[in-house]
Amino acid sequence: RDMDGSMIKQSGRISMLVIAGIVCLLSSPLLDARDLELSEPNQTDIQNEPKTAAVITCHGMIDNALYESIKRRSEEAISGGADYLIIEVETYGGRVDSADEISKYLIQELPDNIHTVAFVNTEAISAGSMISVSCKDIIMRENTTIGCSAPIIMGDSEMGKAEREKSESFVRSTFSRAAQANGYPEALLKAMVSQDIEVWQIKNKQTDQMEYYEKEFLPKDPNAYDIAAKKLIVKEGELLTLTDQKAKKYGIARAIVDDVAGAVEFLEERDGVTISKDIARLETNWSEELVGFLTSPMVVSILILGIMLGIYVEFNTPGLGLPALLAVTCLVILVGSRYLIDMANWVEIALLCLGFILLLVEIFVIPGFGVAGFAGIVCIIGGLLAMWVKNAPDEMPWPKSDVAWNIFTEGLFGMAMGFLLFLVAAAVLARYMDKMPLLKRFVLKSAVT
Repeated sequence: RDMDGSMIKQSGRISMLVIAGIVCLLSSPLLDARDLELSEPNQTDIQNEPKTAAVITCHGMIDNALYESIKRRSEEAISGGADYLIIEVETYGGRVDSADEISKYLIQELPDNIHTVAFVNTEAISAGSMISVSCKDIIMRENTTIGCSAPIIMGDSEMGKAEREKSESFVRSTFSRAAQANGYPEALLKAMVSQDIEVWQIKNKQTDQMEYYEKEFLPKDPNAYDIAAKKLIVKEGELLTLTDQKAKKYGIARAIVDDVAGAVEFLEERDGVTISKDIARLETNWSEELVGFLTSPMVVSILILGIMLGIYVEFNTPGLGLPALLAVTCLVILVGSRYLIDMANWVEIALLCLGFILLLVEIFVIPGFGVAGFAGIVCIIGGLLAMWVKNAPDEMPWPKSDVAWNIFTEGLFGMAMGFLLFLVAAAVLARYMDKMPLLKRFVLKSAVT
């Protein structure tokens, strides 16, 4: 009987252990979930964390140097933790290709969590409006303007309708891309580019919102739209340029404020966030502004003049001196500035160097002027012309679009102007060089025996 009692007690203990084990197994997931819940950060706390903003200036001429600068400063701001990039726009426009590169960068390359805001501080005209609509929001200062983005090219007054349509088609597509990406009225943005677009405002009865349509795409359903009350906004034959008040009324500008601080307050209220008052202001540095200056057509003409004039004077003077140094310096500046804005690649630079080597071989090694000299001139001209076409090293440097052709012809015009200036300067020097006190001692004279 004692043995039976002990066995019963043993069985009871084993049962208790089994039950305890089962309870532990069942409760462990609940404990893990509770621990996980406690370890996860509170979503409300995350939302209440202060956001960071940075102001990136976009002032003056839109060119490749400014594009590279905006990329550099945007990456610097993002690496510093910026959540909002406020692009401060003050420009009458510039190069279409550069504005398109900036537009694609803002829409396609920046991370989705980065909020871009165009703050129109004075005006956003032409290429400036293209950059502005490429931002997720446009906030305008009081008494500012945006629009008038028809492309202007050399000989524009003599263009026929087909040629003008061809040049505007690309620009319209960039505005359409921005409108679809950021929720702006596409018809109004296209009317900033082309004069033959007529835009109407019509009320959507279902959403109670105003919508904008080109004439040929006007809705026909009177049950969905208030067709009788439609209003003409842009007449055919005019380019759309909007003041801050009109831009806000038509849904292009989100707000009108006094300054950047006002823009930040609007964003805080609309997005329900707090933005740190410590806002970095990132401007172009001196080297970027210098590169922009050196790549302008006027400076290109002067550099071409310096190269050719230096070579000409050096061939008429004994030894290697200041004229040769002038030519080399102008060449380095010309090639280096193109390289810094990604217009010149290593193949084109190598071709240019090969041309000069062949030319020197022809002058100093091989008597007369033959194949090496001709090949050298071809390489030099080819290398210089290729630097006005943006291409990868393994691609043929040939313009692939109307915009690329405009850039190429602009570069060709600058080189031609430099060459014409050289012809004038060479004629003057050939006639008066030996009479100029400063240059007289450099002139080669025939030996008298």
